[in-house]
Amino acid sequence: MHGNTRHLFKRYAKQYFQPNLRVLEVGAWLPSVLQYMVGDASICWETVGIDDSAPFTYVGTEYSYPVESDVFDIVVAANVMEHVRKPWVWIKELARVCKRGGYVITINPVSWPYHEWPIDCWRAYPEGMMALYEEAQLKVIISRCESLEDTHLRRHIPGRSLWNIYERGGWGTRAFVKALEVLRLPVERPYDTVTIGRK
Repeated sequence: MHGNTRHLFKRYAKQYFQPNLRVLEVGAWLPSVLQYMVGDASICWETVGIDDSAPFTYVGTEYSYPVESDVFDIVVAANVMEHVRKPWVWIKELARVCKRGGYVITINPVSWPYHEWPIDCWRAYPEGMMALYEEAQLKVIISRCESLEDTHLRRHIPGRSLWNIYERGGWGTRAFVKALEVLRLPVERPYDTVTIGRK
C-alpha cells in the first residue's frame, strides 16, 4: 500500500472507525494494513476480493460481492479503483453493501505511473470521484487530492514517492534525486484522492 495512502487514511478516514462497527475492506492487502492502523479489536473487519487463492472473507467478481445489502457500517477500498474497468458500476456495489447512514471510503492514486495489477485503468480527481459517488447515491462529505508524503521537498511535481523511486532505481537514481533536492529542482511526490461519502 502506498505511503501517501496511509497518510491520507490517517488524516481523513481513521476517525470514522469507531468501536464495534462492521467493516468491509475491498481488495485488501492481507494482512490488512488499514485494520492494523485502526487497531481496534472490537471492530468486525471483513474482506472481499476476486482472487480465490487469497484468504478473503468473501470472494466475488469485480462488480458483485456475495454479501447481503445494507450490512456494513463502513466499506473501504484503498488503491483499488484504478484496477477496476468500470468504476461507475463498482461504486454502486460498494454503496449496496453499506448500511443506511454508513460510509464508503476510497483512496486512489492520481499521479502514480501505469502499473498493471492485473490491469490499470483510471486516475480520478475529486470532481470525478464526486460524480461517481453521486451516481451511487452517496452524499460526499469530503473529496481531496493531496500529497502528505515526502513533505520535506520544497519543489515537486506529481509522480511517485521517493521510496518507490529509490527502490526501483538503485544508487545512481538516489544520487541523482538527492542532487535535484540540493539544487532545489522539482522532485516527484505522490498525489492520491481520498473520498468519503455517506449512504
